[in-house]
Amino acid sequence: MGEHAQRRIIRKIDLERFLSSIQVNLKPKASLEQYTTSEHIAAIMLYIAAYTNNDIAHKRVLDLGCGTGRLSLGAAFLGAETVLGVDIDRDVLKVAVTNAQNTGLTANTAWVNGDISVVNGCFDTVLQNPPFGVQTRNADRAFLVKALASGKLIYSLHNHPEVDKRLIGMLKSSGSGLFEVQPSAFLKRFIEQHGGVIRNVYAMLMTIPKMFDFHIKEHHDFVIDLYVIESTII
Repeated sequence: MGEHAQRRIIRKIDLERFLSSIQVNLKPKASLEQYTTSEHIAAIMLYIAAYTNNDIAHKRVLDLGCGTGRLSLGAAFLGAETVLGVDIDRDVLKVAVTNAQNTGLTANTAWVNGDISVVNGCFDTVLQNPPFGVQTRNADRAFLVKALASGKLIYSLHNHPEVDKRLIGMLKSSGSGLFEVQPSAFLKRFIEQHGGVIRNVYAMLMTIPKMFDFHIKEHHDFVIDLYVIESTII
């Protein structure tokens, strides 16, 4: 599949179909904020990285907090040279390995069970959907620092800084599914302090079902921001 992906542009709908075939985490842990990246969000993220910015095909890709491998395998499907997925949860990594086998993408994917601090080396592109810090305050900061020290270009998902009902309505009616927005003042300052420059921020609509006992609604719509960041220290 990887070689095939490099010969032609994969249609977004075909990418979404591929991503929907990736088995998700059936026993998510609230303490690790294990919310599955939907195939819609993952497809937009990967499409921007692959075809807007040419940061996937023939590149060395790192996926921090990879879960069951949706972003990692999506990158491999789109022609990444190598993809390394890292997660602290051994159970989800077992599913990621199975997903790689089922999709025929074992040749250019590898998996590491451990904290993100175990990662060494330099990568072309970092993909990540870090914990937003709902359960552990500021949990996403360590991911940003590690990403900036590990990759030239970073694609990182973060919670929108405020509840914006107007923006949610616009995203629901949008054909593209995203709008370019201004970065959070805090994240902009934090990223610049740690050697990064924000290229773009794209707002997208995320919907998660009721997953844990403390969830009140059957599903929750909220805005998630994709930060495209260039590291100045790599």
